[in-house]
Amino acid sequence: MARELQIADACCGLAATPLSEDDAERFAVMFKALGDPIRLRLAALIAAQDEVCVCDLTPQFELADSTISHHLKVLRDAGLVGSQRRGTWVYYRVHPDALQALGVLLQPVGGAD
Repeated sequence: MARELQIADACCGLAATPLSEDDAERFAVMFKALGDPIRLRLAALIAAQDEVCVCDLTPQFELADSTISHHLKVLRDAGLVGSQRRGTWVYYRVHPDALQALGVLLQPVGGAD
């Protein structure tokens, strides 16, 4: 993400903190990325480990490697995951600050009920 989301510092979520247009756009991109079932599954698989090789992700799906690569690119572009190439493989890790910002945004006013 080019700029930190201001909502990450908020304590009470969406209803308590007005979103700027820029932050609303950034959140919408992240939610749109997670709105696809394949990308949601990929994000969950990546978040379950410190890092995961793409070679361990592709067998989890009955999709072409290029399709998995496309979905991973969408997650990267949304700022939800990062990647690092090591030789012929790419390793992915979740950006915990992005997931935390989404969680804070979704908190009801007054905390969890």
